[in-house]
Amino acid sequence: MSETQKVYKELSDLERFVKEHAPIYLRYSRGYEADSNSQSMDTESGLSLPGLSVNPLSPEDWWTRPLTDWIARQICQYKHLHRKKDRHAWILTGDCVGRGPDCEPLLINVKPLGKLDDGLLEEAETIYQERFDAGNGP
Repeated sequence: MSETQKVYKELSDLERFVKEHAPIYLRYSRGYEADSNSQSMDTESGLSLPGLSVNPLSPEDWWTRPLTDWIARQICQYKHLHRKKDRHAWILTGDCVGRGPDCEPLLINVKPLGKLDDGLLEEAETIYQERFDAGNGP
């Protein structure tokens, strides 16, 4: 399935998909085609990582708040990368082979599952700002 075949326009649609198909991850990049034969890099050390850096959209077992809150927060953690004109948000699954320098999952055998519409990103930002003490962490 090409990542461009499915575009998620509403957070509720993405939430339903995540519930039914865990584990699901988020990545901001040029897309699957650009990433399919590459791996992420730790820019501070210059080291290549053994997979693609992603953010989990499937929550951890300790998460007791609504799934919508988890997804909105995860979308917003690296949303600034979307502002680069050649990048977009897309969802994927794959095999986790380790953790990157920010403790993010690193995936291989990646399967693209869809793209996130700009309207969905804005909806996530609104929820994140309303329901979290955004920016008040370590």
